Amino acid sequence: MNKVLILGAGKIGALISGLLAESGAYQVQLADVDETAAAGVARAHGLPNIQAVRLDATDAGALRSYLIAHPVQAVVSSLPYHCNALVAGAAREAGIHYFDLTEDVDVTRRVSSLARGAAAAFVPQCGLAPGFISIAGGELIRHFDTLRSVRLRVGALPQHPHNVLKYSLTWSTEGLINEYGNPCEAIVDGRAVEVRPLEGMEEIEIDGTLYEAFNTSGGLGSLAQSFGSSCESMDYKTIRYPGHCEQMRLLMNDLKLNQDRGTLKRILENAVPQTLQDVVIVYAAVTGLQNGELREENYVSKIYPQIIAGRLWSAIQVSTAAGLCAVLDLVLTHPERRQGLVTQESFRLPDILGNRFGRHLAAGGSKDISGDVVVSGAPGRQRSRAG
Repeated sequence: MNKVLILGAGKIGALISGLLAESGAYQVQLADVDETAAAGVARAHGLPNIQAVRLDATDAGALRSYLIAHPVQAVVSSLPYHCNALVAGAAREAGIHYFDLTEDVDVTRRVSSLARGAAAAFVPQCGLAPGFISIAGGELIRHFDTLRSVRLRVGALPQHPHNVLKYSLTWSTEGLINEYGNPCEAIVDGRAVEVRPLEGMEEIEIDGTLYEAFNTSGGLGSLAQSFGSSCESMDYKTIRYPGHCEQMRLLMNDLKLNQDRGTLKRILENAVPQTLQDVVIVYAAVTGLQNGELREENYVSKIYPQIIAGRLWSAIQVSTAAGLCAVLDLVLTHPERRQGLVTQESFRLPDILGNRFGRHLAAGGSKDISGDVVVSGAPGRQRSRAG
């Protein structure tokens, strides 16, 4: 039985620990600076192979000492993104596999540097975006002889929006602000460029519902490094209900709260409710040449809340935790196959969807879309059929 240390007993760490322990194939140590939080999660799951631990993972010495005293095969960081480089360093020193959920570009660069020459696998950017969307995009890319464009779109949305932002907090507030405030990577005219967040607005119609999509940071993951040199354009945008982007521009740009993120976090957490009644939309579209003909292929899916181990989990929790657990399971099942930095797009989509954890992202764990997907915005209007 593989032993895994999960750092952070929050929204995602709680489900990751439950999924792994419920499978019967993992002994889980769930660590949090607040031992009562970890103990509460372990008690709620009611599984003998989850052990609650008090551990301050931001204390490098304490983390190293713990890993020496309690050897594990892998460590999963479900901590805030700024903690991940420290955790990755401890994993490298201990010679164990490393997984995280970060969308932060600079942190991922630091983790990638630590991964060089490692005998264990270092797998940053697991989860949804980056993560599962990179796997879906990479799978489509492999179907083409010559690439032209790659478009990745993901949204985690309330099913029944009612406030002016048309949004509910389904994810880390710090991570959300980071995505909305930091520069975004893209490929434009065959060149790697930085584009501004909250720009590049377009409309998307899925299943008869109109959405907007705009640039946010981090969602492209390492896909641009893996395939960007062989395509004309590649970008990632976040899906929201119409009007959301305009309100966030007011807060972050006009009111200058991008320079005072602590205040912005307090405002959002005080005014924007959380919900378990959400929906995750995953949309990837790739165009290019196949056998000399210009074609487009799509992967489009909606993921809804699910009951797992007798408890209702939100769609963003399910899609993020299931994505990470599937990747971790594939690595630890054959640990000899992957060493050093492992990108999300190196995993094959059928392997993920066929995995015991990844099944929550597949047809059995989501509502597939069979209708039209319409994308409009500069430089034109395109219609594609979900596949």
